[in-house]
Amino acid sequence: MKTDQLPTNEYSSFNATYIQAAGNVEMIEELEISLHDFIRFVQNIPMDKFDYRYAEGKWTIKDIIQHIIDTERIFAYRALRISRNDKTPLPGFEENDYVDNASANDRSIQDLLTEFSAVRQSTLLLFKSSSEEQLKRMGIASNAAVSVRAIGFIIIGHQKHHQKVFQERYL
Repeated sequence: MKTDQLPTNEYSSFNATYIQAAGNVEMIEELEISLHDFIRFVQNIPMDKFDYRYAEGKWTIKDIIQHIIDTERIFAYRALRISRNDKTPLPGFEENDYVDNASANDRSIQDLLTEFSAVRQSTLLLFKSSSEEQLKRMGIASNAAVSVRAIGFIIIGHQKHHQKVFQERYL
């Protein structure tokens, strides 16, 4: 399934930005491609940029990479719960608290990329093992209806959104 085939009632207006940022792609294929594209992109960033903040109080590139990792973990957990027909509404999370408590700037870029790769491999296995019925299941996350397959596209779009931010504000 491609992004343009995803019904708009399977995600919130807030997540529409990420769905659009994903582009018109096939989910599993793009989860794989975007993993390698992101690693290659980050490896080409000059070393002196990883701890750079473009304004007071803004995150560093390392902070953002950790944010992408944490967010993907949370989204994949949501996809797992919804795919298994868990009807419990899932809460949102405060992204700034996660960044403030992650200590990403104390880590090497290689360590962050290794973790990103491991998380993405886990995400890929979850989505690859999901049936069509499971991918279409709907649940509530952050007070909004969302399907499992929409979460896959949101993960892709979230990563691409931040990659664009890197290009526009950090490099």
